[in-house]
Amino acid sequence: MAIVRVFWMTAVMGAVLAPVVLARELPEWPPRWPDDEGPVLTDPTSSASESELQPVVSLTEPDRMPKRDFAQVVSGLEEAAPAPLAPVPESPLAEQSSAVAGPCPDRWTIPQPWFLERLGIRMGGWLEQGITFNAQEPPDQFNGPVATNDLDHEYQMNQLWLYFDRPADNGGCGWAWGGHVDMMYGTDWRFGINNGLEDRINGLQTYGMVLPQFYLELAYNRLSMKMGHFAGILDYEAVPGPMNPFYSHSYSYGYTVPQLVTGMLFDYRLTSLLSLQAGFHRGWMQFEDNNDRLDFMGGVKWHSEDNRLSVAYAVSAGPQDDVANQDRFVYSLVVQWQMTERFKYVLVHNLGTENRAAPGGQDAEWYGLNQYFLYTINPCWSAGMRVEWLRDDDGVRIAGPGNIPGIRAWSGRGFAGDFYEITWGLNWRPNGNWLVRPEIRWDWYDGPAGPTGLPFDGGSSDSQLTFAMDAIFTF
Repeated sequence: MAIVRVFWMTAVMGAVLAPVVLARELPEWPPRWPDDEGPVLTDPTSSASESELQPVVSLTEPDRMPKRDFAQVVSGLEEAAPAPLAPVPESPLAEQSSAVAGPCPDRWTIPQPWFLERLGIRMGGWLEQGITFNAQEPPDQFNGPVATNDLDHEYQMNQLWLYFDRPADNGGCGWAWGGHVDMMYGTDWRFGINNGLEDRINGLQTYGMVLPQFYLELAYNRLSMKMGHFAGILDYEAVPGPMNPFYSHSYSYGYTVPQLVTGMLFDYRLTSLLSLQAGFHRGWMQFEDNNDRLDFMGGVKWHSEDNRLSVAYAVSAGPQDDVANQDRFVYSLVVQWQMTERFKYVLVHNLGTENRAAPGGQDAEWYGLNQYFLYTINPCWSAGMRVEWLRDDDGVRIAGPGNIPGIRAWSGRGFAGDFYEITWGLNWRPNGNWLVRPEIRWDWYDGPAGPTGLPFDGGSSDSQLTFAMDAIFTF
């Protein structure tokens, strides 16, 4: 209980004191690029014209693109100035300012084939690689449930990513079509296995191929429709490495929401500030439906007129087991507040239930609270802290990809208790192509041992300290 009190005191003090320390508005900040107004990309989930919005330039992040629709964000990275610490979840990339000491150098981009340019398709990608050192040096060489940098003292090429993107931009009126395709190779494939897709492509190895997204998109006036295989709309973090503030992932994103789904999703912009989403999918990480029952996924998104405050609420509901007997429901609430031009606060709350999923046929429940404190020093340097608590009430969610037979990964399971983690990190962008993210992370667990022991140090410890760093080269 003493650890719990320390955790909440840290979280509350951070939330209260950070605005006081950092909330001074800086005059004439951020400075503009001298030659132009910077790139403005259209929102791929909306057919509304971006002229309806008045984006606020923010060093902490251009957070005006709908959270899970990362295709257009990723495809625009090569045109934007260096992106700072926070991910890019909410509407088009606005211009990024130069650093106080001057802008970082321009970025190199991969040459575009002429036939793709004629079709309006942009090609690009990145290479993410990193290493993690566990202070306890666990005998099984796994960092417990930490995702996706789960291998201890071992180099990981997490993501070698290539994408093709054509936004469905109708300028706010009429018809338009587009689409998106992602291909990724690396150790992260173990966390992105979809039934009937990646398990057919790969063998049982550490490195493998994933197809995170491939979908067709149609837009008509204020309505857009996405059909195919795409990312879910819950939580704050994302599958693409460059979109996250840290190398490691939160427990909430790694274990409590559907990351990749196959189905159809509609997005309708009611006003320039409010939009609705609704659709269906085949189940969590299901390319081939295992029970022939569709899940519902939908949500609502709102942002203030000055774009400094945004709220997103989304749900997913449907049976996940083979006989469609265990209905799983989860919701995600994400609040993003751009408190100053440099400081941003993000609150994530997820809650889920699943009937007949706990031992003995009992109903299961999980819930948690996740906070991000993100501060931009300048476009080349950023700092952040993530403070998280997750309660796996019945020990049904914290179970790594090692539970898939034959996959080399942590195989713990059945921890009916509270997981906590605090992550401190920096983002350094020495030029327009490279992003380096060192981090320190402390994890601890409060609860009984599971069938495989405790979560850390090969089943013998309830806490661990890790030091990690990744480097991302975008092209």
